[in-house]
Amino acid sequence: MLSNSVLDLITGFLSFIFTLMILSYLIGDNPLFRVAIYIFVGVSAGYAASVAWQHVLWPKLFQPLIFGTMQQRLLLVVPLLLGFLLLAKLSPRSARLGNPAMAFLVGTGAAVAIGGAVFGTIFPQTLASINLFDTGAGGSLVERLFEGSIFLIGTVSTLVYFQFSARATPAGPQRSRLVNGVALVGKLFIAVTFGVLFAGAYAAAMTALIERMFSLWAFLTSFF
Repeated sequence: MLSNSVLDLITGFLSFIFTLMILSYLIGDNPLFRVAIYIFVGVSAGYAASVAWQHVLWPKLFQPLIFGTMQQRLLLVVPLLLGFLLLAKLSPRSARLGNPAMAFLVGTGAAVAIGGAVFGTIFPQTLASINLFDTGAGGSLVERLFEGSIFLIGTVSTLVYFQFSARATPAGPQRSRLVNGVALVGKLFIAVTFGVLFAGAYAAAMTALIERMFSLWAFLTSFF
């Protein structure tokens, strides 16, 4: 068994090497950067496969098929069959057999995405916009009305920006001036939102870079 100091040295050395390999992309695409990316992708895929086996396939599929009751085995025949049909996608000749399993996955994913968007985004966003006008939630009446008005204008104008219906005119389909004006306001809100998201992503990237640079410095100074 390796001691903790030796393990710390090995992990620190590997972190140092991989950090340099990733940062080598600053001078352009090179074999060191590609090797590091391949290793990270391979490790991630292996970890995902092990988690899927330990937490999904073995306890929820193969273990009930081997040690479960007859009713459990009959119920698990369908997912087992769909899983084998999905493996048929690996070969172009048998790829057509995997279409039912793929259609089931796409349909389930679409249903989950739509349900998540409705119950996780639209409804909470609507309730949050309504609750902003609750004068009994604290704060002065003017502040609550001002804050609620800003959120309401931003929500409505953003939704209008993605409204694409237009009237037929001799010059082609055109939206009314009122809709264009509200959509312009929504465009400003969208621009501000993207700016904030970009600033957050940039700040997170800078934080990660600073942390990596500090780790490199700490690893080098540990030898002196």
